[in-house]
Amino acid sequence: MLTLLADFSHLFGPLNLFRYITFRAAGAAGTALFFVFFFGPSIIDALRLKQGKGQPIREDGPASHLLTKKGTPTMGGLMILSGLLVATLLWANLKNSYVWIVILVTACFGAIGFYDDYLKVTKQSHKGFSGRARLALEFVVAGLACYALTTVGGENMSKLALPLLKGYAFSLGWLFIPFGAFVIVAAGNCVNLTDGLDGLAIVPSMIAAGAFAIIAYLVGNSIFSDYLGVNHVAGTGELTIVCAALIGSGLGFLWFNAPPAQIFMGDTGSLALGGLLGTISVAIKQEFVLAIIGGLFVLEGASVIVQVASFKLTGKRVFRMAPIHHHFEQMGWTEPQIVIRFWIISFVLALLGLSSLKLR
Repeated sequence: MLTLLADFSHLFGPLNLFRYITFRAAGAAGTALFFVFFFGPSIIDALRLKQGKGQPIREDGPASHLLTKKGTPTMGGLMILSGLLVATLLWANLKNSYVWIVILVTACFGAIGFYDDYLKVTKQSHKGFSGRARLALEFVVAGLACYALTTVGGENMSKLALPLLKGYAFSLGWLFIPFGAFVIVAAGNCVNLTDGLDGLAIVPSMIAAGAFAIIAYLVGNSIFSDYLGVNHVAGTGELTIVCAALIGSGLGFLWFNAPPAQIFMGDTGSLALGGLLGTISVAIKQEFVLAIIGGLFVLEGASVIVQVASFKLTGKRVFRMAPIHHHFEQMGWTEPQIVIRFWIISFVLALLGLSSLKLR
């Protein structure tokens, strides 16, 4: 919205700043941070009042969680999403179709997660929305988003770029829609599985958003993308604003989510953030780089798949508990140890993902 001020730069020169993505990205991050930080306490009080007993804690989970986390309100994702949406609507170019596609996927995934959280809170059970029904809805949303991306990006959107190969991409044709939908849904659910300890999901999400902010800016710029040998997707540079807004709102949320958490993100936030990152990776044609930058999320999701498959096939468990962060809890690692070490892993993976752009 504020990009419209640039049209009056001939009257007041400094308004020309609103043309620049870097300036607006900084503004979006600051706006989102201020919004969540300022309105956070009232949102937490309202959710605590409405929820009463707060988020139900898994009885088969670590015993310490029943003592330290019981009664903590959930749906903190509402704080993140509100700050993100306000900042994006203020600072992004709303004529850009990519921005709207990402926002709508984020909002829809957030709504699905909200309904799941609502059922858990009202029923006081960790079993919420039917897994199959939830996945079906997610695939419908993601499939429609991928179709919309093909209408905006044309034939180039259906091409798949491989890391380390300069300028090479092969067309998936109609297979792009199910493939892209899978990436988006997988990202959403992997971030959702990571959200099990205070601060564990939000910081890696911010780190991934920071990496994708840089990549989106480069991919959206014809000069930089040509220099790096990555596929240029015109207009995706505007997604840098969305990533910056996520970082700002994430920082604000972390203030209240730092141990001991005053509020949990819940599926409302984790599912939405994963969907956002997945959609951006598809839009900028960096799906495989998402697997590197979001490697921690992949590890968390894979640990659950391996655990379930092993138990069904052999009756034995590979990990003491899944997702894998609970495995380390059972091994005796403290919660801060797990969280901070996983943050470090996320940061290293983000650097590897960024370096893959040049190693071509």
